[in-house]
Amino acid sequence: MLLQIVHHPDYDAGFAVNHRFPMSKYKLLMEALGARGLADPAALNVPEPAPAEWLKLAHAAGYVDQVLACEVPEEIEREIGFPVSPRVSLRAQLATGGTVLAARLALLNGIACNTAGGSHHARRAQGAGFCTFNDVAVASLVLLAEAAARNILIVDLDVHQGDGTADILGDERRVFTFSMHGDRNYPTRKIASDLDIALPDGTGDATYLERLSSILPELTARARWDIVFYNAGVDVHAEDRLGRLSLSNEGLRARDDMVIRHFRALGIPVCGVIGGGYSTDVAALAARHAILFEVASGFA
Repeated sequence: MLLQIVHHPDYDAGFAVNHRFPMSKYKLLMEALGARGLADPAALNVPEPAPAEWLKLAHAAGYVDQVLACEVPEEIEREIGFPVSPRVSLRAQLATGGTVLAARLALLNGIACNTAGGSHHARRAQGAGFCTFNDVAVASLVLLAEAAARNILIVDLDVHQGDGTADILGDERRVFTFSMHGDRNYPTRKIASDLDIALPDGTGDATYLERLSSILPELTARARWDIVFYNAGVDVHAEDRLGRLSLSNEGLRARDDMVIRHFRALGIPVCGVIGGGYSTDVAALAARHAILFEVASGFA
């Protein structure tokens, strides 16, 4: 079986090469997947933009309308980190639709990955931290609304705490949010997940993997999960511009294998999203993101 991959060329909203958010990584990630033989046409799925009714399950209706009309107030755009232009708005709708599609494919096939997603700083009222819409929160609420899932686990291993996801889903008892992140990293004011593990700067492969391996059985024991959303952010890498947890490429690979192997061994579908990653060497960054797909393909 081929790993089902969700991608759209408009995930790249065409930012300048010197922008703090390395937008070209989406195109380069697809090139990296092609070079690794993972971009077979039979494995590629193209999403539609998420409709407003999906987005409003997770976000305030007024904010959704602002993004769709490209009329987001400047103070909110500053918190997001870029203006919400028509290309940015479309990108956010597509990435969210892509995570919904990847989740449906995971339910059908056991595993699937989106080449975007993991926008976990977008809160109910607004976006923040390079995140316009919270794709995983939207996808979780869509699956629940359609009765496609009853119990959902979110495993967020981006270096930044998943404050937006916690904000949106804090009162939703059918979704359990878990975030393991850098203690001293963004956001300064964190919103408590159902379970948070904060790690000190300089945490390397061995300590990180030991901590993760100890928590996975606890997560499994909490409920009978219908699907796991896995945010495989690579900003935990030692060379990432915004992360300080000092993982290596081998550590990333071991992390992804540990998470996916644990849940697939139990027959639980896994939907992977790429999360954060920041570097001026965008080709190297894309190669780090490709590790998720390399690992996931072994479980397809």
